[in-house]
Amino acid sequence: MAAIEDLVTELERSYAEAQERMSDPAVFSDRNAAGDAGRRLKELESPYKLAQEWRQITQDLEDAQGDPELAGMTDDLKAQADRLEQDLKVALVERDPNDAKDVLVEIRQGVGGDEAAIWAGDLYRVLTRYAERLGFKTEVLGSQPSEVGGYKEVTFAVKGDGAYSIFKWEGGTHRVQRVPETESQGRIHTSTATAAVMPEAEEVDVEIDQNDLKIDVYRSTGPGGQSVNTTDSAVRITHVPTGIVVAMQDEKSQLQNKTKAMRVLRARLLEAELRRQQEELDATRRSQIGSGERSEKIRTYNYPDSRVTDHRVKVTVNLEKVLGGDLEDFTEALIAEDRRRALETAAV
Repeated sequence: MAAIEDLVTELERSYAEAQERMSDPAVFSDRNAAGDAGRRLKELESPYKLAQEWRQITQDLEDAQGDPELAGMTDDLKAQADRLEQDLKVALVERDPNDAKDVLVEIRQGVGGDEAAIWAGDLYRVLTRYAERLGFKTEVLGSQPSEVGGYKEVTFAVKGDGAYSIFKWEGGTHRVQRVPETESQGRIHTSTATAAVMPEAEEVDVEIDQNDLKIDVYRSTGPGGQSVNTTDSAVRITHVPTGIVVAMQDEKSQLQNKTKAMRVLRARLLEAELRRQQEELDATRRSQIGSGERSEKIRTYNYPDSRVTDHRVKVTVNLEKVLGGDLEDFTEALIAEDRRRALETAAV
């Protein structure tokens, strides 16, 4: 009891400090400081409410234990206090500092030839529909359409508070089992598409030395290699120290393509740094819900059986529901499992 009492006291102190900071005129007049203070207060609100509930229940329990007429309530109150204690510990598990950021998503066709490109297009629609359901805005940054439909590759942004906390679970290999439209024998094929999900980096997050960049311009091309523009508007940026290459050609303006390419490059560099930091952490923590590596199969979309299974949490959902952009069941299960494992690790 003493440990949870100390936790609640510390939480109440932090919440009071956050409220004071929000009302500080110096903070209010600084947009960045006010944003940070607001996010901190919002982050503490839910745990603070749980803490107040816990205080009320423990007081009721103490009163019941001292009153013979209320003795019959003690078991129920004790169970409520234990549940609130557990919920409070989970709510206070350290959050990913990038959770509030916008997201860049890169979807690429995997194995399966033309069908993989078509599947990459379908996966793009699933994820953008999910974003729309949640009230997020999406923006296509670049794409390489396939001659048969779908995409060889498509990169898009998801904008909104907490976008990364939701979409980071979509990173990995998405496998589909279905009969392609081009299959005359009715045989089921297995194809894949990969999704790389990165928090969008601000300039303050990633410092890029312009001397480290090799920038090439060329004429943009469409499916089949035909020329799209008559000017050299496409841009390819190579970050020499890491070898990361980003190419953009969707815009007619060279400047616009360069701006988009720099956004993607910044996000990839941040992702690389986050991966490096993650690899330095304890292996137990790293294994939380799979590594999120692109080569890892995270989900199977089975068309004949009309079901989708997430292999990380063993949750299965109706296919039509998922194709409509309803991924909440997966997200909720993945977040709950991540918090449970983080809590286990913190307790070790």
